[in-house]
Amino acid sequence: MSFICGMGHAVGQRRAHSGAYMPLARAALTALIMAATLLSGPQAHAAERVSISRDQVNLRSGPGTNHPAEWVLSKGYPLQVVQRRGSWLKVRDFEGDQGWVYRSLTNKTPHHVVKAERANLRKGPGTQHARITTLNQGEVLRTRQKTARWVKVETTDGLSGWVARSLLWGW
Repeated sequence: MSFICGMGHAVGQRRAHSGAYMPLARAALTALIMAATLLSGPQAHAAERVSISRDQVNLRSGPGTNHPAEWVLSKGYPLQVVQRRGSWLKVRDFEGDQGWVYRSLTNKTPHHVVKAERANLRKGPGTQHARITTLNQGEVLRTRQKTARWVKVETTDGLSGWVARSLLWGW
């Protein structure tokens, strides 16, 4: 990303109309203000995440029950909010698919979904720990604890263990 000085000339360059030099400190301050403005936009904020709060919820093609249901999502399914329109949320899943869900059918309970074809559920946070079971792509997991590289989760069957974070999507 490049920043362009708001004055229209390079730092230290003589301005034709005034004959004065732009001080380095002023240029640095201008660059910092511009960077802060750019970084305070929506791209700098953490993406809002929600999870499905009911057993089955329709993901619709548009914001309203008059729009057809494209998919049915199960309880806990994690989603990223990309837009709001009234009581409706436009959301994205781990595969990048988008649709609309009624806001009251979601909550802030953290969940992950297995994005890899298969993932090992382990007794501890590391490959040296024994495998409890193998999870399949699309399986929804309740998030219990997170480290930099591992997530402690609970399956819908009540099994608890650790999965490599790189194999999951969610929060």
